[in-house]
Amino acid sequence: MRNKKVLITCGPTWEAVDPIRVLSNRSTGELGQRLARMFHRAGAKVTLLEGPVAEPLKNPGFRVEKFCFYQELRDLLKKHLARKYDCVAHAAAVSDYRVKTRNRSKIGSGQKKLRLELLPNPKLIDTIKRRQPRTFLVGFKLESGGKRALISRSSRLFETAHCDLVIANTLQKGYRGYILKPGDLLDEAASRETLTKKLIKHLRENL
Repeated sequence: MRNKKVLITCGPTWEAVDPIRVLSNRSTGELGQRLARMFHRAGAKVTLLEGPVAEPLKNPGFRVEKFCFYQELRDLLKKHLARKYDCVAHAAAVSDYRVKTRNRSKIGSGQKKLRLELLPNPKLIDTIKRRQPRTFLVGFKLESGGKRALISRSSRLFETAHCDLVIANTLQKGYRGYILKPGDLLDEAASRETLTKKLIKHLRENL
């Protein structure tokens, strides 16, 4: 992996409801962080785009750029994908929806009922191959269902985003991760650490 240029995203994104509140998710960014460290140890030139995680990486020895909001991650990806990367691992848990109308002032507390109208966000992963057709793209999908449904839903990323590999994750009955290639299950693991080691092994064979 020496001198391979790798771009990794991790963590959640925020969507503003008002100047104080946001919509987000519970992504820890741990899987992307582990992958960034392992790429770095393998000699790759790593850039990590890290969201608002509870435990951000400190002094990792490689480039880390921070984002919080969906728009910030979109802009960072656009900037970095103007350069050449050998591999992009898009592990960030990007907000699927945004509030249709963001309140300009804080919504008062104590309301008996509050309705928020949500609109879908464009899928950032779908833009990566359009900007860098030759990069090796690893997509990530987290679902709450069982193995068969998880693999079926995750496999759609091969068609929609043109991924080369997909990591399908579930937290049902503890962590479980699967490494997929088009039409085949390559590997699986019962921990994030084991999954990242196996993923690095497969990437060595393809980069």
